[in-house]
Amino acid sequence: MKHLRVLTYVSEIVRNGSIRRAAEQLNITPSALTRQIQDLEYELGTPIFERFAKGMRLNAAGELLVRHIRDQISDLDRVRSQIADLSGIRRGHVRLACSQAFANHVVPDEVEAYRGQFPQVTFSVLVRDHAQAVTSLTQFESDLALVLQPPPSADLQILFSCRQTLFAMMRAGHPLARESGPVRLRECLMHPMALPDRSLAIRHHLDDALARKGAPLSPAIESSSLEFLRNLVLREDAVSLQVPSGIPDDPRLCRRPIDSRDLAPMSLILGQLRGRTLPVATAKFADRFAGNLNQRYGDHTAG
Repeated sequence: MKHLRVLTYVSEIVRNGSIRRAAEQLNITPSALTRQIQDLEYELGTPIFERFAKGMRLNAAGELLVRHIRDQISDLDRVRSQIADLSGIRRGHVRLACSQAFANHVVPDEVEAYRGQFPQVTFSVLVRDHAQAVTSLTQFESDLALVLQPPPSADLQILFSCRQTLFAMMRAGHPLARESGPVRLRECLMHPMALPDRSLAIRHHLDDALARKGAPLSPAIESSSLEFLRNLVLREDAVSLQVPSGIPDDPRLCRRPIDSRDLAPMSLILGQLRGRTLPVATAKFADRFAGNLNQRYGDHTAG
């Protein structure tokens, strides 16, 4: 932008009071800066500086020019803002489906941060588990899905993925809370189990592991609500299973990772419908979300 360059040259001369010092700041030669100002004055048909033995300062014409340039820059910034609105970066609607494990902290944190920068972008968040979240993409109920262990699907384009270890969760006074570090699954099964029901990915993962071992499972409590299970283990000496994203920072709760010999980590995936071009606001949010998930969880693959 020519006006931006002119304002930079003129501003440096005003600030430094001389061609030589301004040229040093601009990293150009004094003769080159002098030519730029002379060309500008020739174009205007009038000098814009008063020249003295010890320096120079803007005259009335120069002050008018600088004010005009600054007004134009302000107008340009406003136009840029309007263009951003038209492109959907600052306006738009993001539809996200997420597993319950991410509804307490992860997703609210991301929505808050994005709307802090783009408050006119609106959101709708559906709480859906693995298969239902993928279905919400194919039926255009959501644009993005953050889920645990979704079933294999040719419709799902993965934007970010990582692995999350399952944790045993119990209240702080529970016998298993007396030690730290990994806990064996058989130790957990010695206590009443408060588990997600079969509508949730965590339960499918557990059932598959126990079926391979031929181990029976008789939960004391089952629920489709992870929040209910968290509240339940605060009330009795039951053990539940959750990924760390779903366990709040509550001093009344204790968590220990399940030994990897008993349960492999689960996959966490941020994805969209394959081949779909996302709206600008949603695409921007997805890029930021994937980057923040990478920072939060580290090891990942994207595609």
